[in-house]
Amino acid sequence: MKIVLLEDVPGRGKAGEIKEVSKGYAKNFLLPRGLALVATSTVIKQVESRLEREKLEGSIDREKLVELAQQIEGREIRLKARMGAGERLFGSITAANVAEELSRAIGSVIDKRKIDIEKPFRQTGSYEVAVKLASDIKPKITVVIEEEEKEAEAEAETEKKVEKKKRKAKEKEEGKEEEKE
Repeated sequence: MKIVLLEDVPGRGKAGEIKEVSKGYAKNFLLPRGLALVATSTVIKQVESRLEREKLEGSIDREKLVELAQQIEGREIRLKARMGAGERLFGSITAANVAEELSRAIGSVIDKRKIDIEKPFRQTGSYEVAVKLASDIKPKITVVIEEEEKEAEAEAETEKKVEKKKRKAKEKEEGKEEEKE
């Protein structure tokens, strides 16, 4: 029985190919799963036009990926992180952090699964990271992890203490006013 494969079938062929298979294999496996259609002249024409359309769309997408790769290539991403004991980060920098910062820098969304990091970064420094846009398009970026300034943290803590003192003073005043009445 002649069939046209709609999807790649391991051991049989790729999508769009016309194959001769046994009747039972076609009726019991390929056809019910939507992997193939019986080869008629109309079906063959439809599949060919669909494959041409997909190739055209694929080439357009590929052009966009190449353009995006040129934007990303050699870019430097700077991330600030709190330091823990012994030159280690308090927490870690993951692919999600890098993807978020890269997306913000280029103005286009990059999925965290596209960032090629074996293990999360746990120390400050400079790291070379690949971004997998396609199987053969892998621009490299530099991720620089810096220590978050402690002065900003100290200022924030001081402001909190001042606000707390003001609240307590205000509460005391309100308490004295209630005693007078």
